[in-house]
Amino acid sequence: MKQYDYLIVGAGLYGAVAAHELTKKGKSCLVIDRRDHIAGNVYTEEIEGINVHKYGAHIFHTSNKEIWDYINQFAEFNNYINSPVAIYKDELYNLPFNMNTFSKMWNIKTPQEAKDMIAKQVAETGITEPKNLEEQALSLGGKDVYEKLIKGYTEKQWGRDCKDLPAFIIKRLPFRFTYNNNYFNDRYQGIPIGGYTAIVEKMLEGCEVRTGVDFFEFRKENPDIADQIIFTGMIDEYFQYKLGALEYRMVRFETEVLDCENYQGNAVVNYTAREVPYTRIIEHKHFEFGTQPKTVISREYSSEWTVGKEPYYPVNNEKNDALFAEYQKLAAEEKNIHFGGRLGNYKYYDMDKVIEAALQAVAEL
Repeated sequence: MKQYDYLIVGAGLYGAVAAHELTKKGKSCLVIDRRDHIAGNVYTEEIEGINVHKYGAHIFHTSNKEIWDYINQFAEFNNYINSPVAIYKDELYNLPFNMNTFSKMWNIKTPQEAKDMIAKQVAETGITEPKNLEEQALSLGGKDVYEKLIKGYTEKQWGRDCKDLPAFIIKRLPFRFTYNNNYFNDRYQGIPIGGYTAIVEKMLEGCEVRTGVDFFEFRKENPDIADQIIFTGMIDEYFQYKLGALEYRMVRFETEVLDCENYQGNAVVNYTAREVPYTRIIEHKHFEFGTQPKTVISREYSSEWTVGKEPYYPVNNEKNDALFAEYQKLAAEEKNIHFGGRLGNYKYYDMDKVIEAALQAVAEL
């Protein structure tokens, strides 16, 4: 028996925006999520008075004023600027690659000196047609930047030697010849005061929400519960991996409360040496300029995804993109079901692009 206009599978940002917009238009929505909480990967949980980003750091940034105004309906944002640092052995460098980075690396002061050093090291590689990621990075930035800041981090992130990764993963390197540590170029940037979960709660007001619900079991028991389905889970899982599984990377988090006020002095610190097993440490209180007596840190470990585990980001190479295109053909044949979000569209989305895509999908519906 049809009870809802829409069944929305996934209470993350995409599903929540879709539910909010459809509810505004007078549609009835049931939102379900496999996890025991709403907000998907942007979920924040308060620990020791600190909003902890449970599934990795989420820093909102956009150049689209419409999207910035849209998200600001649901929260006030602070003026956090993402300025990560990288630790290589006993050396500390600013990111993104800028004059502070080059000055520390080569003991230079001017943009021209930095450009000359990069050009000299690139020329020394003799690489004209890069065949893999290592050669691509060397041909763009030279030996020092590659070995200290790219090689180890990339190998940990992808679980492969840089020589075994395709060159197109690094299309360019973002060199900046100014003393500016702002990681993003976007006009608008910040962290919602009070965390992301509160934003999603507001978006889902007026909808029925059920967590801890597996879609596939739920659909068997309730085959006709809604006219339309918006599915934000894995597109290959929806089709029971009938064409094979797409590849994803997983991230494992080790989170701990420390009995000190300030552990590393920055929200995001990357560890670029291959021998350090984690890729970075997040100190959550610094996202909101916290002054709590304790602190919470999360170490992030990247690993290969296997069926049944939690996927984090797609491995968008030629093989996977071709397989996804075949799944899209199957999706086009499905009646009254719409695929969206990071897993439904097999695409790495920044948060502003997720909101944009959800708004566009609702407009088309």
